[in-house]
Amino acid sequence: MASSTEMALFHTKMENFTDDYFNYLDFNETVMPTSATAVKEQLLSMSHIYLPMLYFFMFFAGFTGNLFVIIIIGNRHKKNARLVDTFVQNLALADLVFVFTLPLWAISAGKYDHWPFGELLCKVSSYIITVNRFSNIFFLTCMSVDRYLAIVRLMDSHFLRSSKCIHLTCGVVWGSSLILGTPSLVYRKLNVESASCIDDLESSFFQGMILLTVFLTFVLPVMIILLCYGSIMVKLRNHWVTAGNSRAEARCRHSLKIVFTIITVFLISWLPYNVLKTIQVISKISNVKLDDDTYKYLARGLIISSCLAFLNSCLNPVIYLFLDKHFRRSAAAQCKFCMGKGDVQQSYMSSNSTASNGISESLGSTAIRGHITLTQK
Repeated sequence: MASSTEMALFHTKMENFTDDYFNYLDFNETVMPTSATAVKEQLLSMSHIYLPMLYFFMFFAGFTGNLFVIIIIGNRHKKNARLVDTFVQNLALADLVFVFTLPLWAISAGKYDHWPFGELLCKVSSYIITVNRFSNIFFLTCMSVDRYLAIVRLMDSHFLRSSKCIHLTCGVVWGSSLILGTPSLVYRKLNVESASCIDDLESSFFQGMILLTVFLTFVLPVMIILLCYGSIMVKLRNHWVTAGNSRAEARCRHSLKIVFTIITVFLISWLPYNVLKTIQVISKISNVKLDDDTYKYLARGLIISSCLAFLNSCLNPVIYLFLDKHFRRSAAAQCKFCMGKGDVQQSYMSSNSTASNGISESLGSTAIRGHITLTQK
């Protein structure tokens, strides 16, 4: 929900139109000249037109969707609230803050990557993106662990799944994300010649931080998530074999589909960027000389993969709306209330009671009902 989710580019200085050298930069999409006689060449044709349009679309979609999620979950009655909703709400908040930076990058992209907002906003907006990157995957990992505790360790996780512990966990996630994002404040700057907002990739410390960020925001969380859901699948498979309840099995499959969809979308969104960013930094550290075509392909790949990563921040509300019946009922009740057709809590409790009774009848035991709480995202 986020090193920052940067868009890498190259600045090319063409001396006598024969010798090129490339500096890796972020959040730009053109090869910018660094001398008055240099020829400007765009890595992606017409990107100064469609990139701003894409950024503004993601801004409006992300702002509307994530604000909607926060309002819907915030207006739920305590009796109908789910513990995992705390993680969902914090994830939506992180994405909501992030999308406010997109208009700045849209304007910059429309100006051929010239950053007109000064160095302070350059640093702050990059810092927000970095914090969003960390907090997103941390909250998703927390939700995976919560599902593991609710299903595999149901009887031993009362304290860990208590409201107090979950709020404390959210505080730790935010604190860790704010601290881990600080290098972007130090190593983000305005390029004097091109006036672009870029990272200082000449710093060996920052190069190491980028690789550490890839590990902390992708490799390690993916390992934890796979471990959690591997254990969940084994547990549910054993339960289905012994219980033989096709109705309960169908509900569990639907619940897991919601969670797997959210995790899968995140992995697809971030995998290309993390791979290409790792290649970029490792080649920089090892002083590997790549030919000009390879540089350009890498730069283009980083541009496209960065857009894909940004898109993740406005997709989660869509997933909730289409796959999570619990969330959809809450949204319908809220809409009825806004149109003056009833009390929001009463409408929600009424629509939710039928589903709750159905689950109770099909499962019959408290322990199994706890398993079906997978619909909590």
